Amino acid sequence: MNAGATSFRNAPSADTLLMLSRLIGFNTVSRESNLGLIEWARDYLQSLGASVRLTYDRSSKKANLFATYGEGPHFGTVFSGHTDVVPADDQAWDSDPFIATAVGDRIRGRGTCDMKGFLAVCLSRLPQFSPAQLHTPLHFSFSYDEELGCLGVRGLLDDLRTHGIAPVACIVGEPTMMQPVLAHKGKHAYRCRVHGHAAHSSSPQLAINAVDFTAELIVRIRQIAERVRASGPWDDAFDVPYSTIVTTLIQGGKVINTIPDRCEFVFEHRFLPGVDPQRVMDELRSYINEELLPRMKVESAYAGSADGRVEFEVLSAYPGLDTGSSDLIAQRAIRILGGERARKVGFGTEAGLFSAAGIPALVCGPGDIAHAHKPNEFVTLAQLARCEDFFDAYVRATSMHPDSGGPAACAMRGAA
Repeated sequence: MNAGATSFRNAPSADTLLMLSRLIGFNTVSRESNLGLIEWARDYLQSLGASVRLTYDRSSKKANLFATYGEGPHFGTVFSGHTDVVPADDQAWDSDPFIATAVGDRIRGRGTCDMKGFLAVCLSRLPQFSPAQLHTPLHFSFSYDEELGCLGVRGLLDDLRTHGIAPVACIVGEPTMMQPVLAHKGKHAYRCRVHGHAAHSSSPQLAINAVDFTAELIVRIRQIAERVRASGPWDDAFDVPYSTIVTTLIQGGKVINTIPDRCEFVFEHRFLPGVDPQRVMDELRSYINEELLPRMKVESAYAGSADGRVEFEVLSAYPGLDTGSSDLIAQRAIRILGGERARKVGFGTEAGLFSAAGIPALVCGPGDIAHAHKPNEFVTLAQLARCEDFFDAYVRATSMHPDSGGPAACAMRGAA
């Protein structure tokens, strides 16, 4: 641990455990509304004196929350997390996923790790600081539909931009075992639909076989992926040090004796920061236009008036994150938490979108990403306590007047 790093406790406060239990009790699976949690958090934050903004989706059944605690919309750090969780329906849980359950040194429940543990710490620790103690405000961002491709936070960021709200830093509390993460890969996910012409399987000359042409396209995607793996670019700080392109779903055909007229598949491109994902799509489109469609056209001559075609739909897209280790937010986090450098991870977060909006961001939160999305998801008590101490220390270092007091648990004198 670095000199001046915070001394961490092993057990969180009762307030954080009570707050986590409350948040887990809201069923915010992405297919459901998150308004119960959002409206409760709004009322709680307003009762502490925070100003709160909500931005809704088109159905008005989901909302983002952005709260400012302290004076003014400018400056200050955003503590950011998503409210939605993945389903637990088809998983074998040993307890109700939506009841926080203590099991030894763990708290089990859907979202404990990803990422209501972080939200609970932020909400429970905030009353330890009065607005009068702050020389810059604290901001809180709670979003919807992160699990569906970082969808909700885009509207929140647009709202901040429209209204001139300008935080100077953002901490996204995804589970990182409370180690600062300064870089992650970006991701684009696509659905590809290949349209052909159906015919009886005994008369292939009258058909355009959508499955066959889909197979050729998937092979080309794999060839591109293998080339990228071999030729780079690489970054050995990532567990997988190159960009990856993989096919994950495929569906085509209806009956065994009919040549299918349609096939679709889903593939994703996870790319290193600095890599332009459009280059892969440009290469695929060139292959389709120059090689695939001409051969489909030849077959269409036998199939009569049929016309083969290929369509792409973007399912989700978010940029990578690459915050410099010399950035002030990075230096503060490393100083508080200890360690010589921050990590880089393969999974994506909303931090890349904050960074793209001009708000330097890092990822740091309680829990292990390996336990997210699984049955019996959990976060340890020690991780929650470490997050509490980090929150207290960071606020004291960045937002409090030097002569202010502070939470007794805050051991931050040497971290400023």
